This record gives sequence, structure tokens and C-alpha cells, in this order.
Amino acid sequence: MDKADLAWVSISTVLVLLMVVPGLALFYGGLVRAKNVLSVLIQVVSTFSLAIVIWFVYGYSLAFTKGNAVIGGFTRVLFSGMLDLSNAKYELAGTIPELSFAAFQATFAGITCALIVGGFAERAKYSAVMLFTAIWLTFAYIPIAHMVWSPGGWLFVRGALDFAGGTVVHINAGIAGLVGAYFIGKRVGYGREAMQPHNLPMAMIGAALLWVGWFGFNAGSALGANETAALAFFNTMVATAGAILAWLLIEWKYKGKPSLLGSISGAVAGLVGITPAAGLVGPGGALLIGLIAGAACVWGVNGLKRMLRADDSLDVFGIHGIGGIVGALLTGIFNAKPLGGPGLDTVGAIPHQLWVQFEGVMITLVWSAVVAWVAYFVADKVCGLRVSPDVEREGLDINSHGETAYHY
Repeated sequence: MDKADLAWVSISTVLVLLMVVPGLALFYGGLVRAKNVLSVLIQVVSTFSLAIVIWFVYGYSLAFTKGNAVIGGFTRVLFSGMLDLSNAKYELAGTIPELSFAAFQATFAGITCALIVGGFAERAKYSAVMLFTAIWLTFAYIPIAHMVWSPGGWLFVRGALDFAGGTVVHINAGIAGLVGAYFIGKRVGYGREAMQPHNLPMAMIGAALLWVGWFGFNAGSALGANETAALAFFNTMVATAGAILAWLLIEWKYKGKPSLLGSISGAVAGLVGITPAAGLVGPGGALLIGLIAGAACVWGVNGLKRMLRADDSLDVFGIHGIGGIVGALLTGIFNAKPLGGPGLDTVGAIPHQLWVQFEGVMITLVWSAVVAWVAYFVADKVCGLRVSPDVEREGLDINSHGETAYHY
């Protein structure tokens, strides 16, 4: 065991927790209307917590132990055999205890589930959200994590590159959020009433915490205090800055004014875009990925959203889905050594890698979408997925949770 590596991965685990609570919670909370802010906060916290518990009970075992190409086994149920920190070295954990690796990965499972909440925000029943999360985590997140990250997994064997979760986290959550937006239907008054963010400073604080926490998300995925972590750390900084500038310039040109909402949306777009590439491309490639992801996600939340005609409340697909797809594909290009990356030896190897990346994107989109639809269907039949129109008009905070955020 290397104590420096253990310290860095432990700090990174805390940083990913910071991304969710309070980061994502405040980001999403600020973007909804005042009458629904508490409902979004509790959904983020609750889905994250449920995922952590499921991860401990059986999720980690099915994701990261030997099984077949799609799913692992049950040898680590309830972290069986892991509590002796002196046990045999685990292949993926490297120089840290397997328990630390499992804890780090638990936060990834948690944030992925919490991200989906933005797709159906302001109209879903709390009980249905929790049931959906349990089903989707079990049958979508866990198999895809196994396929991409576990030795023997389908996409792992194919050579798919995903350093910190472009496919496993962002595309996975993005398409699940979009399916949810379609399944549950548009908010009452959508397209006819103003549905502006109720507290942009709150959203800004949340976005800032996401950026800070993302250094743990990306650089922590090196699983050690090493050169790869240093590369992922800087790439996370420069790609995000590039995406913010790209978003603001496009918004300024086409809407006449650069906005705070645009800047924080650009930040998240850049963070998502660099996630699969963080330790696998050079800084120049990272900047280009940030610029392209920022520009692509402007289209994702405007043009594409109009084409899809879905009320994806907080643009989970427009930013996490599109940003994840862009990042996953560009990783296959900028990983090449002639383009500044640490991986592919020649430019001639790019087409094959790009095809493998495309396979990973498409498998994740289709798998997650199908599981999400089934999970929403079951949640709807068991709990009723959507609140009544009267409850929706009055707000979920007071009706679902008996609380109000603001007293006038």
C-alpha cells in the first residue's frame, strides 16, 4: 500500500461527495422554481444515498468482480472479504486498499443516479423516483460499469477508453433523464409560462462546487498520486475554462448578451466533455475537447432540445448526454501520441479506436434507454410516477415534503 495514493484517493472520494452534496443539489435547486427547490434537493440527496447503500449490498460486487462480459459475480456482496485491509492485492485498486477503491466507485454510482433527477424535475413523485433509482442502478449503471471498467467486461476487452465516466456516468445518466422527460410528459404550462431559474446565485455556487469536486472525480480516477493524476488535474482545469468561453462567445453572438446561466452551463459541459479523456489526452487536446463540448452543448440545450420536443427540465441530456458523447469520441482521437496524447502510437490507429469509442457510446445509449423505460414503467405502475396537476401547480415542496424554502 502507498500512503500517498491512499490519501489522494480518500480526498478524491470526499471531493466527489462534495460534487453531489452540496454541489449538484444547489446547482439543480437554483435552476428550478422556488416552489420546487426542496423537492429537488431531497431527490438528489436521497438517490445518492440509496445508491451508496445498494453499492455496498450488491452493486460493487456485480460491477467489479469476475463474472461474464456483461455482469460480475457475488463474491463481494456486503463487501465480503474486503474488511481485512491486508488481504491480497486487488487488480484494479493498485496501491490502495480495495475498500478505498470500492468507496471511491460508490460515489460515482451515487452521482450518476442523482444526475437523472434533472430530467423530470418539478413533477415526479418522490416514491417513484426512489423505486426508479433502485431498478435503474441495478440493471443499467452496474452492467455498464462492469462492461467498461472491469477486466473481462465487454467494452473493456474491446479497448474502449473512458478514464473517469464519460459513458458510464454522463451518457448513461443523460439518456435516462431524456427517457424520463418523455415518459413523464411536459410540466404543466411548459412552453406557455415562464419557468426561469429561481436563484441563479445558488446555481452558481453549486456549479463552482461541481468544478472543485470534479478534480477528485477526474484526477482521483488515476487511483494514485502520480503523473496521470497531475495530467487529469490540469486537463480538468483548462477544458472547463475553454468550454465556458466557447459557450459565452456563442451565446453573446446569437443572443446578444453573455449570461451567468450560460457560463455555469458551459462549465458543466466542459467538465463532462473532459471526463472520459482526463488522463488520456494532452493539455492541447483537453482544451480543444472543452471548446468543442461547450459549443456542442449550446446546441444540445437549444436546437436539439427543440427538435426532440422533450421537457428535459435541467438539460440532463443536452449537457451530460451530448457532452459525454463528444468527449467519448474525441478521446479516441486526442489519445494519439502525434496529437499530444499518451496512448495510440500513430494517427493511423485513430479510426479503429474511434469506432470502439462509438460502439461504447451506442451500447450505453441503447442499454440505458431500454432499462430506463422499463424502470419508469414499473415505478409508474407501482407508485404513480407523476404528481397531480393541482399538486404540480402549487409546488412539490409543500405537498410532497411539508416544507417551504422561503417564507414571505
